[in-house]
Parts: sequence; structure tokens; C-alpha cells
Amino acid sequence: MTSRKHLRRFAAFRRLKKDSEGVALIEFAFSLPILLALIFGGLETANFALAHLRVSQIAMTVADNAGRVDTTIDEANIREVFAGADLVGEAIDFEANGRVVLSSLQPNNRSGSQEGQMINWQRCMGQLTSVDPAYGEEDDGRYNDSLEDGMGPAGNKIVSAEGTAVMFVEVTYDYQPLIPTMGILGTRQIRYESAFNVRDRTNQDITNTQGLTVASC
Repeated sequence: MTSRKHLRRFAAFRRLKKDSEGVALIEFAFSLPILLALIFGGLETANFALAHLRVSQIAMTVADNAGRVDTTIDEANIREVFAGADLVGEAIDFEANGRVVLSSLQPNNRSGSQEGQMINWQRCMGQLTSVDPAYGEEDDGRYNDSLEDGMGPAGNKIVSAEGTAVMFVEVTYDYQPLIPTMGILGTRQIRYESAFNVRDRTNQDITNTQGLTVASC
């Protein structure tokens, strides 16, 4: 009797040993976190690359469009330029999480030791108000040579030629991840700069013919 029990137990053990029906499910359970990490990581990386592209486009669009305004430039033109930037950045919710600084860089028309460049006017858009202009504020360089070398990072500064101006743009954006709780890429800030020469504008001073609210910085 005891021998038969042992045989039955041994036979049951052999059947259990050969049973592999649950192995695939167990293996899938172990591999699922890795698979999900790869999928979401790929999506997050693609979204991050798209954000870089959008921010770069905003910088170039603002500088280019502001430089195309001819004859004179008005606060109404600034609104149109910023509306274009908002449209480009709509997919990444730029208005709520970004900042654009548009500066009109031009010669200060002084001589001697005071000769240099100046920021004749400066306008901003976006709710990321913690970001300040990196290279100067409106009126900087107007009465001295504090912007003698122009605007931009060391070794790559931009200057304006006599009788014209350069539209210098700084764009900063706090990246918004697809899945904030996962924090795959962490908190990151994207920044791009761009500069375009003014084309045909003869008067570089900004006007406000409609009495609009100034988009000051």
C-alpha cells in the first residue's frame, strides 16, 4: 500500500515537472516591466526631441518675422509675431511653460569710449517669468559701451551694423514629460537663441499707434 502511494506521488511529481503551461506567463510577468520601460522610454525620448524642434522653430520664427516688418515696427506687429510663436508652440503648451525674449540690438550712435551696441527695445511673451534676459535688458548700452561686443554667449556674440538692427531672440521652455510620475528624463529646460538682420526697416524705434498693452519683460 505504501509503495503504491509513493508511486502515485512520484508519478504526480513527474507530471508536474513536465507541465510548462504557466512558464510563459511567469516569464512575461518578469519581462513586462522591462518592456514597458522600453516603450515609454522611446515615447518620452521622441516627445523630448519634438519639444527641442518646436523650441528651435519658435526662436527662428520670432527672429525672422520680427526682422521682416518693414518701414517701422509697432506693438501690433509684436502681437502678431508672438501669436505666430504661440501657434508653433501650441503642441507643447509653450505659452504656459515657456518664455520668449525679443530684443532689438543696434548701434548706440555714440563715439569714443561710449561707442557700442544697445538694446533699443525688448518684448517678452510666455508665463515662465522666472527666466530673465540672459544678455541684457532694454536700454542697456544706450549711454555707454556695456554692450560693446554685442549680445550672445562668449565667443559667439552678435552685433548690428550701422543704420539697421538685429532681432535677437532667446527662447526657454520647461519640458513637459508625457508621463510626469515616471520621471524618465527628469526635469529639463530647453533653450534656443536666434538672430536675424532687419530687412528693409528704416525706423528702428517701436511705436504704439493703437495704445496696446506693452508686452514688457
